[in-house]
Amino acid sequence: MKRDTRLVVLLMLVIGFSLASLTIWKVIASREKVLEAVNIQGLNLTQALETYSEGIVRQSSLLLLGLVERLETEGSGPAQIERFTSLINRQQPLMPQLSGVTVYDNQGNWLMSSNRPIPAGANSRDRAYFVHHRNDPSRETFIGPPIQSRSNQEWVITVSRRFNDAQGQFAGVVAVTLGIENFLRLFGKIDVGQDGAIGLSYTDGTMLVRYPFREQDMGRNFSKSPIYAKYLVDQSVGTASFTSSLDGVERLYAFRKSDVLPLVTTVALGKQESLAAWRMEALLSAVVVSGLLGLTGLIGWFLILDIRRRTQVEAQLLTTQQQLLSSNGQLELLAMKDALTGLANRRCFDESLAREARRAQREGTSLALLMLDIDYFKRFNDAYGHVAGDACLQTVGRILEECVRRPSDLVARYGGEEIAVIMPNTSTEGAVVVAHSILQRLQFENIAHDASPFGRVTVSIGIVTATGAQLEPLQGVIEVADAALYTAKAQGRNQLAEGHWAAIAHH
Repeated sequence: MKRDTRLVVLLMLVIGFSLASLTIWKVIASREKVLEAVNIQGLNLTQALETYSEGIVRQSSLLLLGLVERLETEGSGPAQIERFTSLINRQQPLMPQLSGVTVYDNQGNWLMSSNRPIPAGANSRDRAYFVHHRNDPSRETFIGPPIQSRSNQEWVITVSRRFNDAQGQFAGVVAVTLGIENFLRLFGKIDVGQDGAIGLSYTDGTMLVRYPFREQDMGRNFSKSPIYAKYLVDQSVGTASFTSSLDGVERLYAFRKSDVLPLVTTVALGKQESLAAWRMEALLSAVVVSGLLGLTGLIGWFLILDIRRRTQVEAQLLTTQQQLLSSNGQLELLAMKDALTGLANRRCFDESLAREARRAQREGTSLALLMLDIDYFKRFNDAYGHVAGDACLQTVGRILEECVRRPSDLVARYGGEEIAVIMPNTSTEGAVVVAHSILQRLQFENIAHDASPFGRVTVSIGIVTATGAQLEPLQGVIEVADAALYTAKAQGRNQLAEGHWAAIAHH
């Protein structure tokens, strides 16, 4: 019965989790689909607006090309300007986007204006388009930054060409002005939502037209904005999502560079507006799923209450069993540790040596054993007392564990001041390196021992490396290491000596 109840609870949890996961996946997928659709819509709008803008500029360039040719052929005298004005007046109705056409001489003085009488002393030599053509001999069309007309305060974009005199010298400029209002009128017919925006800018980041219109944005440079710094440097068309530096609204941007003109068209739709319908759908899904999960949870809760009542006794028994196991584990651990030094004790040493010897025989690897003895330790106890001697043993044990770093190695107190180190899968050369490391660390530690000829605590080390048949019996391995230890002592202590199997066999 208990098992069946748990299976029912598990099944309910699986159903609830699956339902929630499926709903979350569906909500996330639908969100991505909505964003993808918004990006496609934005790119389509940029394509249409780019075509519109290019068409206006191309028409203006063709008009300018004909006007410049007539000026350079016929000149710019009063009679020619009068015929010029008549020609423009006939052509201008064909291009309702044009605000006007103006001709300037080489000093910036107005020679004619198609949409207004020439003010007295009118001069535009400080305008960007005039400065550009005066300094640049190129005959190409120049699209200037937006300017505000000095006569009627209208914001316009200039499309201009230079014309030369008979000697090929700069004779003046012909400029077509495109009213910003005409662009805004078209942009306003496109539904981009309350937070949407449409922009036409120069490739250097200078804003030409922006809908909704804000006068403070006209001519402003946005080359440091994210869309320019992160995207338009390497891409000619794409989408992005970030917060506008103008009004702090998060928008989904679609941008497109013109292939033939230095223009960038941008369409931005408010992200929150674009996701409004999705949020409503996600909210309804969340409500439904929450209700189902709540019902599943309620049923599961009653089943869990039943399980809890049945498992209380089992939990108490399990707790008692765990406490007993923990106590046994601690006792077993204490039984394998040396109480004074915290190193493995003699029992642990014997078991570990036997286990590693079997593994070495089975895998065909070598087993190294180091036997260490603290030099003149009895003199140390006599000079400093047994308390200091115990502290000395603890310090030496800590140093040995720091020198022997592999998890498979074991440092054990063999007896008295004698310590053993078991190093599986270690060659004689590796054991010698460890032994030298121990001697160097003790020298660096410099534990005072005035009763020793060395003036500090030192150890003598015997080393043996055994493989195959040499590991039987194990007592022979210990004897070889012990003999090497006494050799090190006989040779003056504070050094190591390697064990020789032949000498022990002969003995």
